Amino acid sequence: MKTRFILFSFCLATLPALSYAQIKLPDILGKKSKGITENEAGQGVKEALLQGVTTAVLNLNKTDGFFGSDIYKMLLPPDALKIEKSLRKVGMDEQVDKAILAINRGAEDAVGFAKPIFMDAIREMTIKDALNIIKGSNDAATQYFKQKTTEKLIAAFTPSVKTSLDKTNATKYYGDIVNTYNGFPTTFKKVNPDLTSFVVGKAVDALFDQVAKEEANIRANPLARTTDILRKVFGGK
Repeated sequence: MKTRFILFSFCLATLPALSYAQIKLPDILGKKSKGITENEAGQGVKEALLQGVTTAVLNLNKTDGFFGSDIYKMLLPPDALKIEKSLRKVGMDEQVDKAILAINRGAEDAVGFAKPIFMDAIREMTIKDALNIIKGSNDAATQYFKQKTTEKLIAAFTPSVKTSLDKTNATKYYGDIVNTYNGFPTTFKKVNPDLTSFVVGKAVDALFDQVAKEEANIRANPLARTTDILRKVFGGK
């Protein structure tokens, strides 16, 4: 399970890598005619981060944000995959399907709690941090947030995920099928019914992947730069 924390990663780079606009520090600060100051560059990065994380959260914090996605849909944890096969063989398809749906609904609900955590990371960003992102690689913002905030995100996200899994009955449905499987006379290796850490990891991965896509989009696509400061910093305009 890969743990992740904050803004601007989620890199399943579906956008063409060669189309990324390379944003280099000398390119920005060297264009005196454009009047781009260090403060403006820092503000531009923060606006890009805010735009990216808002879109990332909204894309996942909705019905079918996970369940309806070919990329992010969660199935049963790896250790429990044998449960699905065994239970479907004995006619328990409905119970398994309910558990999978509830797990994804729990993740969809929980990611809504991520935005305030991301916002704190943006507020704490220094001008130096922002300039390093500009002169860095195309996923520099994503990597910055992974480095700076992963532990905080996991710690803050875990209770939210647990609450959401309880609310959507994922905990109950998953617990029911695990306990049923564990009760089979042929089951020698018991499966742990705890879901929270699995869902936390998958949800954080999905958030970072979405943020990375938004970062790539802002760097590569002029139409994605929705404010003057974004156009000025990331477009050289």
